[in-house]
Amino acid sequence: MTIPEDLKYTQSHEWVRLEDGVVTVGITDHAQDELGDITYLELPEPGRVLAEGEMFGVVESVKAVSDLYSPVAGEVIEVNRAITDATETVNRDPYGEGWMIKIRLAEGAQLPDLLTAEGYAAAIEESGH
Repeated sequence: MTIPEDLKYTQSHEWVRLEDGVVTVGITDHAQDELGDITYLELPEPGRVLAEGEMFGVVESVKAVSDLYSPVAGEVIEVNRAITDATETVNRDPYGEGWMIKIRLAEGAQLPDLLTAEGYAAAIEESGH
């Protein structure tokens, strides 16, 4: 299981990369592994404004259906449409080509207190997954 050191993580298994006020979001390697082969993704339209913690989409796999949650408040400025037609990309490359959405942080919004790679690894271990 890969947990890149340069990313931040949520308890709900999303990863976060902040660059110039834009947050890229996807699901972790652990999440895609637990889900198994992803068969369907429901992602928001660009322009949608999200609150921190708000559900923004759904990922379905051969094993389960899981909701996706926004780690930050802001506007969806880009959606990775390529993965809706090639869902296996999320399984193959969750931290690269398998990214899901990009959010421009709301004015005055800060990146919340997210988990480091070490903290995320510890949270997975504690949960027994």
